[in-house]
Amino acid sequence: MSSGQTAYLIDASPYIFRAYFSLPDSLRDTAGNPVQAVYGFASFLLKLLAEESPSHLGVTFDRSLTTSFRNDLYPLYKAQRALPPKELEDQLAACEEVAAALGAATFVDPVYEADDLIATLCARIAPAGHGAVIVTADKDLAQLVDERTTLYDFGKGTRLALPEVVAKFGVRPDQVADLLALAGDAVDNIPGVAGIGAKTASALLAHFGHVEELYARLEEVREVPGLRGAKALYEKLKEGREMAFLSKRLATVARDAPVTANWEDLAYPGADRERIEPLFDRLKFGRIRERIARWR
Repeated sequence: MSSGQTAYLIDASPYIFRAYFSLPDSLRDTAGNPVQAVYGFASFLLKLLAEESPSHLGVTFDRSLTTSFRNDLYPLYKAQRALPPKELEDQLAACEEVAAALGAATFVDPVYEADDLIATLCARIAPAGHGAVIVTADKDLAQLVDERTTLYDFGKGTRLALPEVVAKFGVRPDQVADLLALAGDAVDNIPGVAGIGAKTASALLAHFGHVEELYARLEEVREVPGLRGAKALYEKLKEGREMAFLSKRLATVARDAPVTANWEDLAYPGADRERIEPLFDRLKFGRIRERIARWR
């Protein structure tokens, strides 16, 4: 293991959405607006801080479901998802305020998704030997797992290191985007290659490594030992070449988002009392502030 330290990098969206749909809208701020998503997100963040005591912390947010650079590449990207209710959208800014007031470095971008911001942060801290615990429910981020970086699904209490990624997906972390390129991803509406499922995709990747190598040696598909229907599979791959490469681009997290933060910027100083008091008063958050364990 590296002697570097570990930052907790949080993908906020799953926890905000979960709170919105699981808590009552009777939770209201002083103006009478619903704040159940904000309250649930604050509760999640306070629980994480209490249990994990991170020395470095970053929280990433999605600004929009329709303005990612991936929508320019493929307009149908995530198109099957219903847009969030206006009542939820109206709470996103307050979620960002809460995270910042609690002392987290916060990141959001109109073009890059939360996954990309996390990937870029990982890339920025890696040269100094630092790793990350990525707090998310999103399987796509498994591609970032390495000797210093793990995934933590806080809701389920499960953690994925290198062996767990291989056991769960049937491929190495560096092949996760290739797996999605071939098999597709219904959650994000990534098409993949028509007629190829995850089991076949993992078998192909075990032999060829990555999509680029697979297509460079496509004629060899008919000779791969133990691969059923090799002739038909060859035709599917040949027909789906363009979609495979597009899907890999969609599935691959960007490591070059416009994030300028360095390791020192992620240092967690504790909650800011001057920001917390008026913010929590406005949100009508009462005893939850008693759960703040660390103040700056």
